[in-house]
Formats: sequence, C-alpha cells, structure tokens
Amino acid sequence: MSVSFSNFPAPFPATGKNIHTVTSDRFVLYGGSATICQSFCGLKLWLLDRLNLKHCSKKHGLSESKIIKNQDKLDSHLKTSSSNDGRDSEGVSTLSVPNVTKRPTSKLQAHSPNFPVQSDQAPSLCIAVIGATGELARRKIFPALFALYYSGFLPENVGIVGYSRKNLTDEDLRSIIASTLTCRIDHRENCGDKIDAFLSRTCYLNGGYDNREGMLKLSALMEHIEGGFEANRIFYLSVPQEALLDVASTLAICAQTQKGWNRIIIEKPFGFDALSSHWLTKALLSKFQEKQLYRIDHLLGRNLIENLTVLRFSNLIFEPLWSRTYIRSIQVILSEEMGVQSGRYFDGYGIIRDIVHSHILQTIALLAMEPPISLNGEDIRNEKVKVLRLIRRLEPSNVILGQYKATFDDKVDVKLNSLTPTYFAAVLYIDNARWDGVPFLIKAGMGLIKHRVEIRIQFRHVPGNIYHDRFGHNINLATNELILRDVPDEAILVRVNNKVPGLGLQLDASELNLLYKDKYNAEVPDSYEHLLLDVIDGDNHLFMRSDELTAAWNILNPVLQEIDKNNIAPELYELGGRGPVGAYYLWAKHGVQWTED
Repeated sequence: MSVSFSNFPAPFPATGKNIHTVTSDRFVLYGGSATICQSFCGLKLWLLDRLNLKHCSKKHGLSESKIIKNQDKLDSHLKTSSSNDGRDSEGVSTLSVPNVTKRPTSKLQAHSPNFPVQSDQAPSLCIAVIGATGELARRKIFPALFALYYSGFLPENVGIVGYSRKNLTDEDLRSIIASTLTCRIDHRENCGDKIDAFLSRTCYLNGGYDNREGMLKLSALMEHIEGGFEANRIFYLSVPQEALLDVASTLAICAQTQKGWNRIIIEKPFGFDALSSHWLTKALLSKFQEKQLYRIDHLLGRNLIENLTVLRFSNLIFEPLWSRTYIRSIQVILSEEMGVQSGRYFDGYGIIRDIVHSHILQTIALLAMEPPISLNGEDIRNEKVKVLRLIRRLEPSNVILGQYKATFDDKVDVKLNSLTPTYFAAVLYIDNARWDGVPFLIKAGMGLIKHRVEIRIQFRHVPGNIYHDRFGHNINLATNELILRDVPDEAILVRVNNKVPGLGLQLDASELNLLYKDKYNAEVPDSYEHLLLDVIDGDNHLFMRSDELTAAWNILNPVLQEIDKNNIAPELYELGGRGPVGAYYLWAKHGVQWTED
C-alpha cells in the first residue's frame, strides 16, 4: 500500500514536504529539529488510527479513558526519544522511534527493488556501491561481495544496491556483474543457486546528476529493503577523486541510517600531497567520525600483510631477533610486469602517491612497530603511527625515480607526462632504539621484467665466522635471510647455510621453504574479500587513520616538492627491463647487495 501525506492528521504541514512515500505500508518522515515535535504528534495520531484503537475499544470494551492513557504514553515516549537524539561513535542515532529519520525535504518517489521484503527476513546489513557500473566495481567489488556471500560471511538476506548515473534496470546490473561471479575452486556446492540468490538480493538505482536528490532516493530504497527494522549500512565510494567530497557530503546528510552503524569505504589515492590530503581529511571529518572511515588499499589485504604480525608476535624465534642487533637491512619490493594503471588516473599521481604512500609505508610500519597492547585495530594503529612519525623525511639524494619507455606498439598506457614516475627506489631510516642505522630499502615499479612482491629481511654476518673462507670471495653469500613472498608463489623462505653432502667440506646457502600452495589445499581469497570482511567486522587495523596519512605525507613531501619544481627528472628504463641503473648504485651506497632472485 502506498501512503501519502493526505492520510495524516492536521499536525503535518499541508504542503506534504515532510513526507516521503514508499511502499509496503511504510513511510519516511523528513524534517528539521524545529518541526520534529509537530511531526511526532501527527505520527502519533496516524499510528493510533492505523492500530484501530477505537475499533478495538468497541470490540473489547475498552473505555475512552484507556484510549487517552495509551495516547499519553505514546506522547511521553516520543517526547523522551526526541530529547535524546544523540549519536554514538559510528554515527548511530539513539532515537528509538522506528522509521522516522531527520532528512532534508524531498518529494522523491522511492525505487522499489524487484525482490520481496518480508518482515521476518529483514536484512541486518545493507551495502551500497556508489559507482556500480565502473570497472573496479564490476571486476573486484561485486565478485568480492559474492565470495563473502557464498562463504557465509554475509547474511543470506543482505541488501546490495548498485548506484550510478546510468539509466539501467535491476536486471541490467545483474547481467553486467553475473559474468564476473565465480565460486571457490575448492568448494563449488550449489554454485548456480548461490549466484542466483546473490543476484536476487542486488538491485540498481539511477542516482542522476543531482547528488542530493540521488542520495535521498538511495536512503529511501535502503529503508525499503531493510523493512523498517534495525540494520547497518556500508557505503563503498568507488568514485573519481574529483567527485569524492560532493558524494561523501551529500551521503552524510541524506543517506545514513539512524538505526544502526554507518561505515564509509574510500578508495586511494588519499590526496595529492600533504596539503590536499589535509583539506580532504578535514572535510571528511566534518561529516563523519574517524571510526566510520575506512580508507581502503587493496594491496594491504594480501595474505602477506595479514601474516606480518602473526610471524612477528607469535613466534619466539623471530621476535628476539627483530632489531638492529641482528638485522642488517630490510627490503620491500613490489614490481609489476606491465603498466596497469590508466593514464587518466596514474598520470599526475604516479607511483609515489599511488603505491608508496599507502602500501609501502604501511608495510614498513607493520614490520617495524612495537608490539601493540592488543589486537584491537586502534591499538595497532597507535603503534603504526608512532613508527611513521619516527621515519626520517626523505632526501632527494636517497631516491631514484624512473619512467618506462613505451611506444604505441607496446600494449601499455603511454599517456604519461615527462615527469610522472613509474619507478621509485629509496632508502629510509627509522630514528629509534630498535632500528637505529638499519636501512629500509624500497623498490616499487611498473613495466619491469616480472611481477614480484616480497619482503626480504637480511641478517648480519656471524661475528668471527670460522667458515668464512668456505664461501669464497663473496661473504654476502653466507648472510641469513627471511623472505616473505607474495608473488609469484606465496611462500615463507629462510635462507640458511649448510654442508653439501659428500666428502670434503663445501658449504651452500639453501632455503627452508614453506610454499603455501603445497602446504594448504585451499584457494587464497582476493584482497578485497579480506578488507570488505574487515569493514563488516569493524576491524580497521589495515585501514589508514588520519594521523597515519599525515605522517606518511611528511616523509614523502621533500621529494614530491622537488618533483613539482621540476628539480628531479625520472631516469628512463626499457619496458620489460630491470629498472633504472641508478637503483643499483643506491643499494651499494648503503652497503646492501642488490638481490634479483
């Protein structure tokens, strides 16, 4: 049944601007604090009428005074609730009256999804993907949501809304994403049924070009899906950086639920430099609380990153060695075979702003931080930001920039300006007692010879090693290493020295190898699955907090400023090569041997 403002008693304004109609015997009431009490009175009378109290009094012999007492109780309840309209730490309203939200005025009609909503199956979670027709949403976000749904990490009746500006139907969106959905290789029971069930829980909304009106429609649609029951909301903002603030601001005002928590996922990059990041953060925090914001970097959802704290703090053999006393250097390496970023996005941001600022520095923070007091996300973030603040600001003399040379015959994007770096090598130092003097070497590049993601922890030489003459002229061959590899094959490797079997005494450096694909007969989930599940669970330790953003920009600012002044030019390197030659000399300058394999 559809409800219009004419159904309500006099206390509602005759213009009807405070009533937004939806289906299924429900309505949404909008209004500012000045008119909310007046609206509550109308709501009370409407509720009493809908409950047929007068009819009940005749049928069951209720006295008129009983009806008046019921009205007085409702008056008292509404008055108490309206005076306690606060919010908790995640933007959750303490207002206890269902289906009444403070919203800007709207005459919009709510879009009704094609799947039925039953009162006993109201979802406890509703997820909106803003920018649902984009490549990221189609290739990563929806497949990750389905993987969680298939594995039982999402409610069976979860509500998922795709939101964009294209004129599509629910079926159009389902057709777009259906081809990207796959079931676990190691667990394919009822795969087709699960896909159909997931698609049936997915609907589409054309938000148009007015963000305010679009967000009001989105809120009304999500309220319809939720069926008037308590439910939490996640908003994934898969939108261009230039549209982020406008979308986020209108979402904050128009689309947040009052009957559960609201969490906002924001894609990188998180600003262009320290100043732009500061203003972006300030604008977001004027609309949301810090605990609501989840700045996502998909590279931080890799199993390698998740495993860092486990290896460090649950293994006695590693933690006592984790300092300058035993560790000689640490290398963090990320190389891509091809330039995978689009020219429109990557040009201007480059690899420093895209990968180094978030993924690389967050990896170093997890490697180098002190033990947190618990696994609580805020406790881990507190330790990460301490380390980031202790990293020396990068000097241009400790940085090598590069850019791959590509032609239109190469199957890569060549829309790069003359100063956009696609390769970054640098040496960082942390000024504290644990890491004083230990170089942290970074290598991140695109268009290189192979795809490789790993962390190499090199230990110091054995003092007075009596076997030093058995390693030949290169004593570095005797260096123990802990290698944490993500790509090409996820593994944990420990390089140790041992005797080669046979007569005589010949030493060899061998690797103790834990290869995940051999040890664990399970498919490794995509990083978006990890991170989306963390958002649902409220685990924010892999998402950058505002003070972490500031600390990271402070490290990189001197180099970024020199690039912007055209004082640093990237060194060209062959596409499919090993990167700039200058990086080899940088490693040697700090006494570290360059490692390729």
